[in-house]
Amino acid sequence: MNLKTAGGFAVLLCATAATWYLARSLDQPEPPTDDTGTWQSGYYLRNARILGTGENGKLLYEIEAEYAEQQAGNEITFDGVKVRYSPDADVPWLLSADQARITGDLEQLTLSGHVLAVSTAGFSGEVTEIRTERLQLEPEAYRAHTDRRVQIRIGERSLTATGMEAFLDENRLELKSNVSGKFIP
Repeated sequence: MNLKTAGGFAVLLCATAATWYLARSLDQPEPPTDDTGTWQSGYYLRNARILGTGENGKLLYEIEAEYAEQQAGNEITFDGVKVRYSPDADVPWLLSADQARITGDLEQLTLSGHVLAVSTAGFSGEVTEIRTERLQLEPEAYRAHTDRRVQIRIGERSLTATGMEAFLDENRLELKSNVSGKFIP
């Protein structure tokens, strides 16, 4: 093989490699197929912050979550959620839970898993904690309720009950049944 033939062969080999590389880089990957046959629309967010406004259009409350995902029917689910009212609302409660779910109309938020509601301006001016496994919150009505077991701690005093309704803007609780407590003067 002479030098001219070897040079031509090298040029042809380089052209082939360049063509293969170019074709491979322009090739679009196939989109993943959905085995269920349905198309899912929606969104998900990490470190989500959702703002709720009152009738006057001003900020009323804020929902923070580690993860939020839109489900079917405009329902949104949250993981690692916190709900706090704006300072203008004068509702000193912070609510947190492992999960939450809100309907498309944004009228009711269902908190579940290690639900904790804390107020530093609670009853008798002492820190107040409410613990339960499930709580329905109506943010615009400043109302929270559950029919599950609740544990309430006001300073050193503690109560347990089954079922509760809280009027957060009035700083008032109504316990439903099986109320028992421990009070230290």
